[in-house]
Amino acid sequence: MSRHSSSRFVALQHRDFRLVWLGNFISIIGTQMQYVAINWHIYKLLQGSTLSLELFGQTITLNPEALGLGGVGLARIVPIFLFALVGGTLADVRNRRTLLIGTNGAAALFATILALLSWTGRDSIWAIYLLTAAGAATAAFSGPASQSLIPNLVPREHLTNAISLNSLTFQLAMIVGPASAGLLMGATDVGWVYGVNAVSFAVIIGALARLRYRGGAAAPGTAVGARAIMEGWRFVRGTRIIWGTMLLDFMATFFGSARTMLPLVAGQMLGVGAQGYGLLATAEAVGSVVAGLIISLRKDIYRQGSVLLISVACYGLATVLFGLSTSFVLSYLFFAGTGAADTVSMVIRQTIRQVMTPDRLRGRMTGINQIFFMGGPQLGELEAGLVAAALGAPFAIVSGGLATLVLTAVIAWRYPRLRQYTSDSLAEDQARLAQAGAV
Repeated sequence: MSRHSSSRFVALQHRDFRLVWLGNFISIIGTQMQYVAINWHIYKLLQGSTLSLELFGQTITLNPEALGLGGVGLARIVPIFLFALVGGTLADVRNRRTLLIGTNGAAALFATILALLSWTGRDSIWAIYLLTAAGAATAAFSGPASQSLIPNLVPREHLTNAISLNSLTFQLAMIVGPASAGLLMGATDVGWVYGVNAVSFAVIIGALARLRYRGGAAAPGTAVGARAIMEGWRFVRGTRIIWGTMLLDFMATFFGSARTMLPLVAGQMLGVGAQGYGLLATAEAVGSVVAGLIISLRKDIYRQGSVLLISVACYGLATVLFGLSTSFVLSYLFFAGTGAADTVSMVIRQTIRQVMTPDRLRGRMTGINQIFFMGGPQLGELEAGLVAAALGAPFAIVSGGLATLVLTAVIAWRYPRLRQYTSDSLAEDQARLAQAGAV
């Protein structure tokens, strides 16, 4: 064991973690492929249609493709708001492995239905919205359970390595998934992308079924209910620095998320087709991988609060430049910049939250955070779609980036402890929880 203790991949020595890690990698590739396919599917179904609105005697022409893409965000966010708190509580009080097998099975079923509808020509905007919402509901339950399961699969001294490997897996999948979806859609149709995603869920279900870890029963008297949910909510709301990081995450992704406009950017602003769209969709993840590798070479980030705020501001600036670009190469670089900036802020946000949260509340904290980190982008898709429909995609993207810059400054002013937070503060918080027996 000591011979491998310094390895960057030490968590992979543990069989159960290795199974979940590989299964998740395949599953996330499939999920990212489906995200890209759904947006392109909606765009193609609405392409060439027209939409106008009478307002105060004036006829306003709207962009139906932009509205349709914005509707995808609405379909995803409603289930998150409805079920994330319950999902987080279930992750704290129920068998996480069993919960994940069930939710991944449901997600595989929804992907299969999407594939069948596409292959038989019975696809429609509303069917895609409904199945997208159903898939988002499963994510509201599986997300907290998945994140909370990892500490059960590796010893505490290898947990940081496990989290880093999971992050790298997600970033790599965000490169492979969109690119693969673009190639597959260019050669066949979106139905095959949905079919591949269904198979990818079967892979993670098989990995979970083979785990030696079977999970424990809920503590006596523990139940899913309003009291358990409110306990998690009071902790998050009362821990000002955690609340500040969640607000920052939500605001940046609400106003600064340009991913939903990618079909319009690729098809109208840059003049590239499905394959160009798939390639552009990899840029954010490429930037994330580069930033993640750079961070992994550093021993520490001392001024974590200020670096967090600066990285979110860079995210907003890169979004502005992306919205102004008419060159594919520059657009790719600027979109990659949003991914790099977001990865830096994500690493710091997750570290602060995990260290400051007791283990018995981590599922609920993750569920609440899911509303912010998933709600921001999905509501942002709706907001961007509405703005783009009326004023154009470039305006929607640029204005969102500018709003991110302004709101980052507001958060920095309103939460001085976040601005001043350092790795020394992190160590103090970790020691305090360790003394309380909560970590």
